[in-house]
Parts: sequence; structure tokens; C-alpha cells
Amino acid sequence: MVKGGLLMTENHDEVWKKCLEIIRDIVPEPTYNLWFAPIVPVKLENGDLRLQVPSMYFVEFLEEHFIELLRKVLRRVIGPHAKLSYEPVVVSGSNDKKSKTVTIPGKNPVNLANKPVEFPISEEKRHQIKNPFIIPGIQKLNIDSKLNLNYSFENFIEGENNRLARSAGISVAEKPGVTAFNPLFIHGGSGLGKTHIAHAIGVKVKELNPNLVVLYVNAHQFQQQFTDAIQANEVNDFINFYRMIDVLIIDDVHIFAQGNKPKTQEAFFHIFNYLHQNSRQLVLTCDKPPAELQGLEQRLLSRFKWGLVAELTLPDYETRLAILKHKIDRDGIEMSAELQRYIAKNVTSNVRELEGALVSILAHATLNKSEVTIELARDVLNKLVSVYRKKITIESIQNTVCNYFKVSPDEIRGRSRKREVVLVRQVSMYFAKELTKESLAAIGKSIGGRDHATVLHACKSVKDLIDTDRQFRQSILELERILKG
Repeated sequence: MVKGGLLMTENHDEVWKKCLEIIRDIVPEPTYNLWFAPIVPVKLENGDLRLQVPSMYFVEFLEEHFIELLRKVLRRVIGPHAKLSYEPVVVSGSNDKKSKTVTIPGKNPVNLANKPVEFPISEEKRHQIKNPFIIPGIQKLNIDSKLNLNYSFENFIEGENNRLARSAGISVAEKPGVTAFNPLFIHGGSGLGKTHIAHAIGVKVKELNPNLVVLYVNAHQFQQQFTDAIQANEVNDFINFYRMIDVLIIDDVHIFAQGNKPKTQEAFFHIFNYLHQNSRQLVLTCDKPPAELQGLEQRLLSRFKWGLVAELTLPDYETRLAILKHKIDRDGIEMSAELQRYIAKNVTSNVRELEGALVSILAHATLNKSEVTIELARDVLNKLVSVYRKKITIESIQNTVCNYFKVSPDEIRGRSRKREVVLVRQVSMYFAKELTKESLAAIGKSIGGRDHATVLHACKSVKDLIDTDRQFRQSILELERILKG
């Protein structure tokens, strides 16, 4: 039988052992040995765990520094109605032979499900903490959030490639620290919108809750601040400053894995733990998912997976076209729908390159005092993204894909239903639709006389695999680079 998170057959020793396993993974070894190893479990009854501690000072210290950690750990091990009480060791020879039960707070055991989060830094101390973003000697109590107001959700076009990350970002902004998306870990390649969403979350939080302390910082800047703090012997001020943040947004956390910086990781680990335990919101961006990060401590990587991991992928044609239209309308640019479709069709790498291509085309037209035409766009794009370095045809796609997967072109044009042949056939159709201007009927006809419905089904199957199979997605990206030369 299970009650809450606790097997009824478990006794106080087993429960406390499980708690210690979690705590040991969170706190530094010296802290664990000093404040947790000496504790002895005494009794477990109706979800109330009684611990024997060496002294009253232990109780006071645990209450001030670790009550939130204990609350979370006991709720995880025992269940949502866990309670905690303490019993100091009776000193031999004392007049009071009975052990005295100490509860926090007041006369009743702590109800860990309802215990409010406490901020251990006094208001007076709070205003004395140094802000690493301001020049020493300049008094500034208000923290600059370092947000770019142009990066809002209104300016971020939603598509299949970013829908999860965008929706989660809005949820986090509306209820920071309350949703299950803590941390919100957003990853994807360069130029896909990670930084935009990160800023948009902060902008929305400040819009809805102006009194919350929001901070955006790049991981490289965080690393440099910590190095400066070490040199100035101000590490405590540095960590205490970050513990004041309500919504902390760290961009490019993969930087922490570079250059062998264990002390930076250690500092961020403790800041992360404190903020998370106190229901503060963390938003992290990265160029890789947690599972693929090399050089980061395992305990940090495990925490990155606590909330939601959302990926940004390459935008499809419809999303690219919507992004172009949004920018053109916002900036008051006159451009034919045909030219917009041409740019969206031929610039497929990322959003940053798409916007860069638009700016370059307009700049060339302005400098040459000419109209913005397809011919001008072709010349500019040829220099920027090399879309015309070689002619991409259905036949060249089939040959390249078949060579990559070691399947004969005759096999994919035939009627074979072998799984590996069907997959290569579908991938060939997918790239033919993405990289050529041929009709669906022409694509189907070139691959064994299939109809347009078969081509659509093939494209959908490939997209589904891209979304759900990481290894397959990497193969598709590699094939795309080969095909584009």
C-alpha cells in the first residue's frame, strides 16, 4: 500500500536514507557532512518524520538555511502532507531526562505542504548587496533587466518549428515560477529565435508584474562577472545578488561547458538550486539539448531536465513567408507577393539569414537606385546563400539520397515495400518538394508514377520523423547541406 509518495512498509530509517540520497546530490559535501550526516531519524508516524539533532543550534540553522530544501525532499519521499519535527540529543546528567520535541514553527509540527517560502536575506542586507551590472561606486538600487523591448511575443511569428517553445514561454511569463515549466530549457541552432523568446518572456513578465525582479544575462557575461568577483573577493555578494532575482534568464548556457570552469558551474549550481527551491523562474537557452552537452557537471544537466525542454527547428516555407510578411508590413516596405515567395522559398537555413537576405536586397536596390526585382534578388541570394551554385533537380536529389542511404535509385522507383526502401523513397519526395519548384504530380511521376497524395503522405511522414527521431533529424540536416552544396 502506498500513502502519498511513501510505501507503508518503509520505516523512518529507510525514509531518511532516501532523503539523504537526494540532499547529498544537491548540497556540497562539506555542508552535507556538517549539517545532515549527524542527524538521526527517530520516528515516522502519519507522515510526521521526527529527527534527532545534536543541539538547538542545529534546529535554528536548519530552519534558517535548509527548511525549503527539507520541505521539497520530504514531500517527494513521503508525500504532499509530510511533516517534520526535531528532538535534540539529551545530554547525560541533565536534570531533564525526557527528550524534548522541538517543532518549527510554534507548537505544532511543520506542515511542509503549506510552509511559506522564506527569503533569508533581510531587507536591510538586501539593499547592501552589490550589483555586478553597475560600476563600483555608483549607487543604483533598481536592477536593469537588460531586456530588449523589440523582442516581444507580438514580434515572434509562430510556426510548427517553434510552437511548443513559444506557448511554454507565454505560460511562464504569465505565471513565473508556478507552472511545471521550471526551468524552461530552450535549445536549437543559431538564428532560430532562442534569444528572441528569452527576451520576450522577460518583457511579458515585466509588463504583467512590474515589481518582479527580472534579469537577462548571457552565460559569457555571467562567467566574466564571477571571475571578477573572485578577484575582488566578492563571491558572496555575487551569489547573493543572483539570489534576489525572481525571473533569471540565462542565454547560451553551453558556454558554461567550455574552457573548464568548474567554479563557475558550482556557483551557478547553487544559484539555480536556491531560485528553484524558492519558486523563482529560470529560463535557459542552449545550442544543444541537455543530453548532448559535454563538459557540464551531471548534477547541473539533471536539473536542466526538471522542467520543460523545448526545441526550435528550421522554419518551414509557410513560417518563413509569414516572417517576411510581418517584417515587410512592420517596416512599411513595398514588395510584390511573388518576390516574397521567392525569397522564402530560397532562404531556408534560419530566421536570421532570412531577415539578412531581405535587408541586403533592399540595400542593393537603394544603392543602385533600381527596383526590387526577382533578378536583383537572385543576384543577392546567389552571393549570400549560394542557392544557385548548382542546379538541384529531382534526379540529383534521388541520386544523392540513394547514395547516402546505400539504396539503388531503381529500388525507390519500383514497388518494393521494404522498410528501408520506403524511407529513402519518402525522403527523396520530401527533398524534391522542399528544394525544387516541381509540382507534386511531377515529383510523384518521377518516382515510379506515384500520385500527389502519396507525395504529401511521404512529406508528412518525414516531418514526423524529424520531430521525433533525433538521429534521423541529423541525417536530414546533413543531407540538406550536401544537396545545397
